[in-house]
Amino acid sequence: MFDTLSDRLAATFKNLRGKGRLSEADIDATAREIRIALLEADVALPVVRSFIAKVKERARGVEVSQALNPAQQMIKIVNEELVSILGGETRRLRFAKTAPTVIMLAGLQGAGKTTLAGKLGVWLKGQGHSPLLVACDLQRPNAVNQLSVVADRAGVAVYAPEPGNGVGDPVQVAKDSIEYARTKQFDIVVVDTAGRLGIDQELMQQAADIRDAVNPDEILFVVDAMIGQDAVNTAEAFRDGVGFDGVVLSKLDGDARGGAALSIAHVTGKQIMFASNGEKLEDFDAFHPDRMASRILDMGDLLTLIEQAEKTFSQEEAAQMASKLASSKGGKDFTLDDFLAQMEQVRKMGSISKLLGMLPGMGQIKDQINNIDERDVDRTAAIIKSMTPKERAEPTIINGSRRARIAKGSGVEVSAVKNLVERFFEARKMMSKMAQGGGMPGMPGMPGMGGGPGRQKKQVKQAKGKRKSGNPMKRKAEEQAEAARREQAAQGGALGLPAGQDDKNFELPDEFKKFMG
Repeated sequence: MFDTLSDRLAATFKNLRGKGRLSEADIDATAREIRIALLEADVALPVVRSFIAKVKERARGVEVSQALNPAQQMIKIVNEELVSILGGETRRLRFAKTAPTVIMLAGLQGAGKTTLAGKLGVWLKGQGHSPLLVACDLQRPNAVNQLSVVADRAGVAVYAPEPGNGVGDPVQVAKDSIEYARTKQFDIVVVDTAGRLGIDQELMQQAADIRDAVNPDEILFVVDAMIGQDAVNTAEAFRDGVGFDGVVLSKLDGDARGGAALSIAHVTGKQIMFASNGEKLEDFDAFHPDRMASRILDMGDLLTLIEQAEKTFSQEEAAQMASKLASSKGGKDFTLDDFLAQMEQVRKMGSISKLLGMLPGMGQIKDQINNIDERDVDRTAAIIKSMTPKERAEPTIINGSRRARIAKGSGVEVSAVKNLVERFFEARKMMSKMAQGGGMPGMPGMPGMGGGPGRQKKQVKQAKGKRKSGNPMKRKAEEQAEAARREQAAQGGALGLPAGQDDKNFELPDEFKKFMG
């Protein structure tokens, strides 16, 4: 969604690199480019004006004029101001002192409230809660049935006493759901309300009546991130008519320009609390302004990547894999079965392109990432699963006839099987070297990363004799001393005894005599 904005900002900052000092003209030119980038991203004009004014004010201050690297300082300022207009700190849910906590969803029809109710249910369940979804959208055809299906997929309970399709009183359903939740020991109630195609008095009145009936702890306004500035106007109307405590952005994975996301928190004064960024029920998480700003500036989002990895990977399995790679056998205990298990774990985290997009600097190879074929992972899994257990444990036995059989079983070319096995051996060798503290192949040793001493020993050259001084007088004195030393050694006989001592009359010390009997 923020690709266009990211590209424009990256091009703007590229022009600042290499400058030891920013002039007034540089600051004005940078501010102008940032203004154009924000307006093209459909950010609200009042937000753009406020943002640019703050950036220019800070850019002219001491923090940039006395900085060692003004360009990096400028990026830091833009990053901090982006975090500010996105809401500042992460806003957490407020929970009731006495269960159940009531969360009411409001918004226009088509914003994705019903699907988002299921995503919120999955997220709350993952946090250790027992949520109950309540069907209060009794106007839209099949809305109740849709919520029931979503709840079933999410593995959470649903309260839907009325069939909907224009039948039933949504205010009474919302009121009864609180007592039902207390009886059945649900600690959170998520109320899915009706929407309209546009703002009207009937919609506002019904939402206000439900609010008064259940007295929610949180009212979340669900907004489609793809509808641009109209999202801001709708948010203002709901804020004035019903009131809400936080914003939830849906469809953040779309290809719209995303200006609503950058505008809505600043205009309404209410923070974005959650963001939905995919079609799966798991594609939903708390909104972190600092992480979103980092993504926009192509600085990555490693914290979210780490959190996803911690949810997916078992620490016990990871430790077992690491011990196999670090074993004295050079990682040969790490088999194709282990490789397949690791690959499937990564696949659970989401699409490969989305994971790569969270790494810093990936905006520069955005086209290559977008062209990644996710089916390659499935093909690799099919090849490995077409092998016998012995072939997976000992890939070295895979010869020509075995490759032909595996290729036929997995529906690929023989060359694909050959390439997979060769890549596996290379990857295992590299991972084993890293696990044993050898560092990344081809990279110099770095503190705390291993790999330094082993390579450095090979690079140390053997000294070829004593080096001679470049000073003629000093070199002549050294040569004379060396000649005298050789002459003295020659006079000392075969054992190199000191001058004047005959080797025939030489006797061992008493201690050596006793030792030799």
